[in-house]
Amino acid sequence: LKECIQNSLALPHCLFYGPPGTGKTTTALAITFQLFGPLFYKERILELNASDERGIKVVREKIKSFAKRRVNNDISNEYKKKYPCPSYKIIILDEADAMTDESQFALRRIIEEYSEITRFFLICNYVSKINKPIISRCALYRFKPLSKNSLNDLLIKICKLEDIKLKDSSLIKILDYCDGDLRKAINTLQR
Repeated sequence: LKECIQNSLALPHCLFYGPPGTGKTTTALAITFQLFGPLFYKERILELNASDERGIKVVREKIKSFAKRRVNNDISNEYKKKYPCPSYKIIILDEADAMTDESQFALRRIIEEYSEITRFFLICNYVSKINKPIISRCALYRFKPLSKNSLNDLLIKICKLEDIKLKDSSLIKILDYCDGDLRKAINTLQR
C-alpha cells in the first residue's frame, strides 16, 4: 500500500476484509488523506456506510454521480510535493458486505465504467458476501485481529496520554474480552 501511495497512479481498487476493529476503515482513510491532503480530501473522497445506504437507488444516484464527475487538476506544484493528488477520486464503501446482490451488480458496472477517474475501497467483515466479479476487480487485503501484545501496548499508551490509572488485572480482562478488536478495547477502556 505504501508503494501504491508513492506511485499513486498504480493504486488499484481495494477490498479490505477481516474482523471488526482491526483498522480497515482507518487504513482507507489514512491512504486517502496521504494522497489528497486537507485541501482536496472532501472534494475527492466519498465515504458511505453501505449497511445504511445499500439500496440500488443509492448506488445509481449517489455513487454513480460521484464516480462519473471529473476532478479539477489545477493544483500547485508546492502542494503536490507533499500530496500526490492523482487525477482520480476515491469512493469508500464501508460494510460493503451488507449491500444487496442487485446493488453489487450495479456497483460492478460502475467500477468497470469509471475506473480511470474513480477508485473504490470496499470494506467488509465477510469477503464471502461480496460478488466474485467485484472481488476479481480489487486487490484483496486481509486484516487479522490485533495481537494481545499490540492491544496491550496501545491501551497502555492511551492510559499514559489520558492520565488513567489501570490495574494490570483490569487490563488483562479487557484484552481477553476484546479478542483482537481495538475499537472494542478502547470503548471498554473508556467505560
